[in-house]
Amino acid sequence: MRILLAWTDETSPNLGVRALGRGSRDLLNQIWPDAEFAYMNYGTKPEAVTWSPRGLVREWVTGRRGMRDWLGGFDLYWDTRSGDSFSDIYGLPRHTTMSMIHEFAARSHVPTVLAPQTIGPFGSRRSRLLARRDVNRSRLVLARDPMSAKASASLGRPVDLTTTDLVFGIHQPVPEPGNDVLLNVSGLLWRSPHHGDPLVYRRQIESVIDGLLARGRSVTLFPHVLDSADADNDVPVAIELQEKYDGRIGLVIPRDLEHARAVIAGASVVIGARMHACLNALSTGTPAIAMAYSRKFAPLMSELGWPHVVDAGVTEDAAARILAAVDDPLLSEQALRAQQRGQQLLAAARDLIGSMR
Repeated sequence: MRILLAWTDETSPNLGVRALGRGSRDLLNQIWPDAEFAYMNYGTKPEAVTWSPRGLVREWVTGRRGMRDWLGGFDLYWDTRSGDSFSDIYGLPRHTTMSMIHEFAARSHVPTVLAPQTIGPFGSRRSRLLARRDVNRSRLVLARDPMSAKASASLGRPVDLTTTDLVFGIHQPVPEPGNDVLLNVSGLLWRSPHHGDPLVYRRQIESVIDGLLARGRSVTLFPHVLDSADADNDVPVAIELQEKYDGRIGLVIPRDLEHARAVIAGASVVIGARMHACLNALSTGTPAIAMAYSRKFAPLMSELGWPHVVDAGVTEDAAARILAAVDDPLLSEQALRAQQRGQQLLAAARDLIGSMR
């Protein structure tokens, strides 16, 4: 059994993308213990593949790169779309490339599965047409929240199952103790106006830090997108904030996904704007207060029975709500219930996928 894990890998600086890859492997290995896996992602592009929509059309006509033969060597095309890229919120070119390669796999007679992910929104007629073709050519369509299931149904293809995020399929880490509150500050939200007001977000973050320090809590900054040439990373912001607070807050930069999950599992609580920082926490039983910047957060967290979601870069009262959640004496108990709920939801996905054997 050869499985292509699309739009995830084990080397991305985005630990959420790595979590999708690890969760996929751990889940699918339960079904096919002897499976062989290959990755296809922007940082790990196979030689036979082109990202260009024009190049994909040309390759379909000429076959010069051998892409059809390469894809045809797999028994399953497992399409993660990086968790939230089955949409046009990151631009139509990205959506087009991912959709066209999905089409290439389907035409190469490889069973395609849309792995548990966010579906939509689709803001243009063209993006909806691409999405409609993808869902209708997939052997299975799995949504990780009810709103995504509704989006798929509106395309004329009800999902086969509403489950949860693949992070709940990752094996449990050995906790690395020593941190109280882990604070994940998003470099994306700190700089970019596309997902809220950066100035409001900065005020929210500083109010949270000030409130935690006033309560006698220990705060450790925790990047979840590692340093790279891409401006969308959390490390520079974390360093800047630690310097601003003159050593009163700590900083842990994860070495890799395993280290990140171990640190998270040993913490008291995580506050984060990267959704997988929060999901890595809940999947290990650690409470996580999410600072949401898109519609992917609330429906997924709600399905887990997790109420602690606030808007990032929008409302000035977010910090007060975060601090109130941190003070909640039932927070740890709620997190364990969310962890169990996630594991149950993903077990149903495993059983459904296993029926393909």
